[in-house]
Amino acid sequence: MPISAIDAISPAFQHTKQQLLQPFRATQWAKLALVGFLAGELSSGGCNGGNFHMPSQTGGGQRFVHSGLPNFDPMMLVPLIGLLVVIAIVLWILFLYVSSVMRFVLFDSVIAKRCEIGLYWGRRHGAGLGYFVWQLLFFLAMVAGLAILLGIPAALALAEGWFNDPRQHAVPLILAGIVVFFVVLSFMVSALVVHVLTKDFVVPTMALENINAIEGWRRLWPMLKAEKGSYAGYIGMKIVMALGTAVVVGIITLIVVIILLIPVGGVGVVAVLAGKTAGLTWNLYTITLAVVAGCIVLAILLYVVSLISVPAIVFFPAYSIYFFASRYPALDRFLHPPPSVPQVPPPPLLPPEAAPIG
Repeated sequence: MPISAIDAISPAFQHTKQQLLQPFRATQWAKLALVGFLAGELSSGGCNGGNFHMPSQTGGGQRFVHSGLPNFDPMMLVPLIGLLVVIAIVLWILFLYVSSVMRFVLFDSVIAKRCEIGLYWGRRHGAGLGYFVWQLLFFLAMVAGLAILLGIPAALALAEGWFNDPRQHAVPLILAGIVVFFVVLSFMVSALVVHVLTKDFVVPTMALENINAIEGWRRLWPMLKAEKGSYAGYIGMKIVMALGTAVVVGIITLIVVIILLIPVGGVGVVAVLAGKTAGLTWNLYTITLAVVAGCIVLAILLYVVSLISVPAIVFFPAYSIYFFASRYPALDRFLHPPPSVPQVPPPPLLPPEAAPIG
């Protein structure tokens, strides 16, 4: 019988406790942290760049560049920036591919209550590749949709001449901006819901039935139409729990990161002072070295955040699995396999009765 979004919390919590604490295994915890990070199960942590402002005066930056790089030609940055953009795109595609396969590795790890990255990667590589294609096409569709939603109103406003004299057309520009904002917001929320439903419900279908994401959605869609309220409650409950988890994990992470940054900052200060003593200046090599060191520190901090978030990394997939298993018999059988019937050996053959004497 299908269970509600609230009823799925208790078995998911018990599952998480059993997998992580009964018994506690540090190696499993470390593996789950890596899988959860690569699968994209971590939230953004509330980071935003809204308070960042570009400085209005560039004299200080120019003096810094000229003091460190007196013979530096700014045009040399053009091919470097182009190369960095290409590298960033390649790395993003690579991470998306790894994340797609790791989503299935995380699914198997939660079901089995044991994380075996190599074994599950080999088992789910084909399904992960199909999910990677889906995610890539979904991202391109998102970009195209945003381009249409933003480009058409901008083109119409430009054709009407609203941008030539914005003060004369302030009212239509403001009203159009409000409408476009809510349309884009609705589009983004809908895309986010599709993404959540895909990773929570379509991925198990792909794993168990060896189908692609489109076929998985064809099978999920009738379930969604039959239980709109239940799935809406699931999304709402997951949002509430995600916000609460983000607050708790964020506080713990902030404390741990501050503790870790004290020695890291000390090492950085010592390195800078040693470099100045040795006569080093800012050039392409020292800047590259600083960037590499910063990336290493950032990777370590992200892994620490993932270690702290392991309970959430296990709980939320378990929550979706228990909710969906009550509606999807194949997943329920996979989650609760029937007990194996012990093989009872046949009774031994009795020797024939001895014939009576005489």
